[in-house]
Order: sequence, then C-alpha cells, then structure tokens
Amino acid sequence: MDYLIPLSCSFFVSFLVIRWIIPVAEKVGLVDIPTGRKQHNGRVPLIGGFAIYLSVMTTSLIFIPDNQSLNIYLVSASLILFIGILDDKYDIPVRYRLVAQVIVASMMIFGAGLYLKDLGDLLGFGLISLGFVGAFITVIAVIGAINAFNMVDGIDGLAGMLSLITFAGLAFLLSRVGSDWYLLPLLFIAALVAYLMFNLGWPNKILRKVFMGDAGSMLIGLTVVWLLVIGVDRDVNAFRPVTALYLIAIPLMDMAAIMLRRINKGDSPFKPDRDHLHHIFMRAGFSPLQSLAIISACASLFAFIGVLSELYQVPEAIMFIGFLVIFALYSYAIQHAWQIISTFRNLMRRT
Repeated sequence: MDYLIPLSCSFFVSFLVIRWIIPVAEKVGLVDIPTGRKQHNGRVPLIGGFAIYLSVMTTSLIFIPDNQSLNIYLVSASLILFIGILDDKYDIPVRYRLVAQVIVASMMIFGAGLYLKDLGDLLGFGLISLGFVGAFITVIAVIGAINAFNMVDGIDGLAGMLSLITFAGLAFLLSRVGSDWYLLPLLFIAALVAYLMFNLGWPNKILRKVFMGDAGSMLIGLTVVWLLVIGVDRDVNAFRPVTALYLIAIPLMDMAAIMLRRINKGDSPFKPDRDHLHHIFMRAGFSPLQSLAIISACASLFAFIGVLSELYQVPEAIMFIGFLVIFALYSYAIQHAWQIISTFRNLMRRT
C-alpha cells in the first residue's frame, strides 16, 4: 500500500515531537493550568497541536505533489497555529482570533481560488448558485469550522476522535475521485493517533498527558473546512455540499446550539461555559470516557449516513431536511436536557 510509508512517518514524527518538546513547553510556560472551568490534574503541556502541525507539514511536503493550493494551505496553517499558540499562552481576545481566521479564509479564496460556488440542490428545485456571495459564505464557513472544533475540545480525546472521524470520511470520499488531497486527511489521522496515545494515556499511563490546545483544534478546523471546500468543488466533485453537514455534524450542531443559547441569554456567543454536550453527559452521571465513547459513536453514525447517502446519491433535499430535523431534535434535547435525564432516571427506577 503506497500510503503506509507516509502514514508511518506522520505517526512517528508526531509521537517523537511530543516526547521531545514536553520539557520545552514546561520551561516556557505553555501549559494548561486547572481553573474553575478547566478541571484536570496538574499542569498539562499544550503541545499536541504543534506536534500534529509539524508532522503533517513535513510529510505533506514530501509525499503530496507540490501545488499552489497546498503551499497556500501550509502558510495558512502556520498562521492559524501561531495564533493558536499565542492564545494558549496568553489567552488573547476573541477579536484577534477572528481577524486571523478572516485572513486565512481570504488566503483560501484569493490565493488558492477555493470558495463555495454553489450549495447544490438543497431544496429540490435545482442548483443554488452563489455567485459573488460565495466568497462571503466561505469566510463564514471557515470561521464556523475553526470555532466548531475549538469549542468541542472540552474533554480528553473528544476533539481528536471527532476529527479522526471527519478525516476518515474525507479521505474515503476524496480517494474515490482520485484527488491527490486524499492523503492530507490520512496524514492527520496518523498524527492524531500518536497524539491520542498521550492525551488518553493509551495503551498505558506511562506517557505524559498533553493537550492539543487551541493551536491544535483551530488547525484541525481550518484543515477540515479547506478539504470540504475542495471536495464540493465541481472540478473535484468528491461529494455534494449537503454531505459536509454530516461529516462535521456533532461539532457543528454543538457550536450552533450553544451559541444560540448564549445569545438568547444576552451573552457573547464566544463566552466560555460548561454547557456543551460533553458537559451535559458528565453532569448526567457519565464518566469522561463514557461521554467520549457515546459522542464519538454518534459522530461516526452521522458521518456513515453522510457517506452512504453520497454513495447511493440520496436526493440532496432529503439529506438537508433530515439534517434540519436532527438539529432540531438535538437543540431540543440540549435545551431540555435535565427534564429528559430526570424522566429517564425515573423510568429506570420503575423498571
């Protein structure tokens, strides 16, 4: 298999970089310290994102055919990683992060020429062409994807597992059409597996725990949206725009639901809290590992539905309506989580 060598290189670079720079992170203070909102033991190095970036950057330059879009992607990834590291270290204001996200979106649109040109046949009445509005919607999509994966990074392994699922779906769909880009998500998967060994303490607790930090989650969000825009482009035609919703269903729905709730409360949509899906699971009595398993299983199911619907060319309007129904049910469940949990517990007691 011609991809085993690049995947092995990506894995080992990520693994070794984490091992080597843990002391450096501790020396410069790039560590996550427990607070009221962050509940973990001790000072945890925030180096997972840098290791994943360095691993993917070096292996992609070696194994992916050189092209302008790849070079611009790597520059954009470097910028978003730098902003993420600054945020991990100094907790910079949201507006600075948003400016950086708009810049990388502009690099994608005007540098690589990648932007959403249409939304497919979402409503069943024909292709919805975006025209010049496509560039603006692409900027919103970039900001949304970056923050969706950033917000979901709340318990050990969650951002890593959800991105693994998304990257697996992207790699499969891109490989079907012979796109050279299929290797990029595979390189991320290999690097993420190495990171998750430290983050989750697998296969044993000998490895020092590390977090990916905002640098890692924002890098993943940028890469996901970059590949999504490439995949839906008519020149590549790896999948339809509506399929993208299923590939990132959990991060997208969690972000949308939580931001709507914050706005309804009169708070900033970017204000941190402990009302995300994983927090609700844990307050309901599930352990972090159980919460991780359940949420990852749900994300896998959504991604599987999206890929299967793409393979069998389920009408886009049906897929879109289905996603809206799922999101409505999700939002209702999140808003009424405690009533649902209480009812479930009462039913369990009776049985």
